[in-house]
Amino acid sequence: MLGLLVMMIVAPLAAALIQAAVSRTREYGADDGGAKITHDPLALASALRKLEMASQEIPLQVNDATANATAHMFIVNPLTGRSLANLFSTHPPIEDRIARLEAMQRAMGSRSY
Repeated sequence: MLGLLVMMIVAPLAAALIQAAVSRTREYGADDGGAKITHDPLALASALRKLEMASQEIPLQVNDATANATAHMFIVNPLTGRSLANLFSTHPPIEDRIARLEAMQRAMGSRSY
């Protein structure tokens, strides 16, 4: 009985963590795909910086229920803050995305198309 109770508590948390991890992986994949198609990862990194600056200048005014239901639809995560809650974030940190794109540009720079 106790095992069942623990599973009822742990299973939804594990499912949420897995869903968020898959979403973050897809974000990285979309960045990689866009950079490969355009052959210009720095342009995508620049666009991400601009989106991040705009999202900080005009903060999103939502309640918790709305934020959790709509965060996955944004290019840049409108919910800011670094905490344990980032484990459940559907978006990877913008700095990480930009760093990966810059590394991709360095790697692409050594190859010719």
